[in-house]
Amino acid sequence: MLLKEQKVVTSSEAARALKVSWNTADNYLKELLIEGSVERLKKQGVTLWVLK
Repeated sequence: MLLKEQKVVTSSEAARALKVSWNTADNYLKELLIEGSVERLKKQGVTLWVLK
């Protein structure tokens, strides 16, 4: 998975890698957040997803 390789990604990067829409990628990442697999960091208008 992209997060294992890069450790930090945006929703847009995840969408491109998974070949899905931005909304779908964001939903997948939110599910991982609920499971406790990732952390969400908001930086100047960008949401960064970090693998725990």
